[in-house]
Amino acid sequence: MYFVSPAASTKISEGRHKEMSSSLFISLLRVPLLLLLLYGFVCSLDVLSSAFQLAGGKVAGDIFKDNAILSNPVAGLMVGILVTVLVQSSSTSTSIVVSLVSSGLLEVKSAVPIIMGSNIGTSVTNTIVALMQAGERNEFKRAFAGATIHDCFNWLSVLVLLPLEVASGLMSFLARVTVSGFQLHSGDEAPELLKTLTEPFTKLIIQLDKSVITGIALGDESMRNHSLVKVWCKSSSSVNVTAAAAQNCSAELHCGKDSNLTWIIQNISKPINAEKCRHLFVDSGLSDLAVGLVLLAGSLMVLCSCLLLLVKVLNSLLKGQVAKVVEGVINTDFPYPLGWLSGYLAMLMGAGMTFIIQSSSVFTSAMTPLIGIGVISLNRAYPLTLGSNIGTTTTAILAALASPREKLPAACQIALCHFYFNIFGILLWYPVPFTRLPIRMATALGERTAKYRWFAVLYLLVCFLLLPCLVFGISLAGWQAMVGVGAPFAALTAFVLLVNLLQSRSPTHLPKTLRSWDFLPQWMHSLKPLDKLITKTTALCCSPARLNDPDVVVVSPDTINIKPESKKQAEQWYDNPALSLPEEISSEPRVFRLRGLERCNSTPL
Repeated sequence: MYFVSPAASTKISEGRHKEMSSSLFISLLRVPLLLLLLYGFVCSLDVLSSAFQLAGGKVAGDIFKDNAILSNPVAGLMVGILVTVLVQSSSTSTSIVVSLVSSGLLEVKSAVPIIMGSNIGTSVTNTIVALMQAGERNEFKRAFAGATIHDCFNWLSVLVLLPLEVASGLMSFLARVTVSGFQLHSGDEAPELLKTLTEPFTKLIIQLDKSVITGIALGDESMRNHSLVKVWCKSSSSVNVTAAAAQNCSAELHCGKDSNLTWIIQNISKPINAEKCRHLFVDSGLSDLAVGLVLLAGSLMVLCSCLLLLVKVLNSLLKGQVAKVVEGVINTDFPYPLGWLSGYLAMLMGAGMTFIIQSSSVFTSAMTPLIGIGVISLNRAYPLTLGSNIGTTTTAILAALASPREKLPAACQIALCHFYFNIFGILLWYPVPFTRLPIRMATALGERTAKYRWFAVLYLLVCFLLLPCLVFGISLAGWQAMVGVGAPFAALTAFVLLVNLLQSRSPTHLPKTLRSWDFLPQWMHSLKPLDKLITKTTALCCSPARLNDPDVVVVSPDTINIKPESKKQAEQWYDNPALSLPEEISSEPRVFRLRGLERCNSTPL
């Protein structure tokens, strides 16, 4: 036995007390750092949206310009996706739609598909944020699944509700009845807490004149020569009367003589620029595209830096027992038989937070890294995202109520159509657990990106750029082309889904040939050939000439023996990685290293 003297025991306790105090002090210092990083993250998202509007805003206005195309519901849906992706702001695309409807150029029924597309396009921000966590495989899997759960919900809702709206006009009818049932009067717009906090900083970087995009969409060709970069922030329309010489008169001034004085009365029908804006690009002389590219590069750098540091700080704060407590508070359900209420409470929380910050993109984007580190499980993130959808529609309704009198009915109808779309989507894909398909789809996408991380970039390009452009082009050819291309594609997709379902549930009901896809070429049922191609072109740090170097050693992770785990334990790892769990090791492409000196120590996307 060992005996410790009272003096030594006192010193040990004092040392532990000092260590705990210093650890607590460091943890407290991390809190303001966390808030500062979150502020920078939100500001970078705002500047990123401005950058996209500068780079593609006029193109978006041109897309909205052809109202005959927008009357096609499929084309309108794709236009909503493309425009929202171009400007990175669903509120901007929605405001353009409101202007088109209020001016009589577009009917409310034709505007509904555009609103649906806007709902899909705004979720691209989450996917971009999830790409920033591609460095760690498990975090990336969860973050990408959490980001794409919004996409899956929107796409599934559109597949059901768009044909219903085209056939019956249900949502536009409900919106019209709701607006006609109330005596609406213009009022003040709801205060935006988030913009109150971020605008003092973002206004020093860039300020935009968004009326240019709306003017182009409405057919005002004079707006095409205007810059989106705002130069004059204050104007005056008062009449200024000054004495001056007659030769100082100009075409913009009305000159007249009274006794021996020449009076110059400025034209009050045109506002007078009084004060320039104060931001970095007010006198830069650069084109909108150049300013947009500069802001795009800068905002992405800040976004990546803030997000990476944010994840590191969160990981240092939320570890061990703290992680267990936080994870338990957020993800734990109510006791039986009230467990079903937990999801609806999460919806209310998501709606309330979005209503406060007035931005669903910011809320879901800030939630993405928390899903990645395992603080929020995918099952809990789903109702939070649905609640955020409801929250953003309530803010849109309040913004519509603040519209001018001539735009008030149209703005309210558009906002209510957006509200009904999300309500019907929730009724379709949430109340019954079996119908929560977005969770299973997002999980499958997360697993796919964990195996092939480049798949996330491919998904982003296909779902938000290539597919909308392709469908939009086919829709311009008319209904015959849409049916001729869409019907076989839909039939093939339904057949593949049915066969996959039977292969996993009841393969004996299928012919022997269809019990697996092995009879097809590998590239038709596997991403391995594409993975090999991408690995050869982008994954190698060494040049192809060095592959035959005798000093190069090939290291293949496939030689590592991996102990299989149960399905239940794997799901627990998926939802709660904050606990000290073994790191998942999956098959990776070969990595080439030099003997004695590691040259490539990371897995390519």
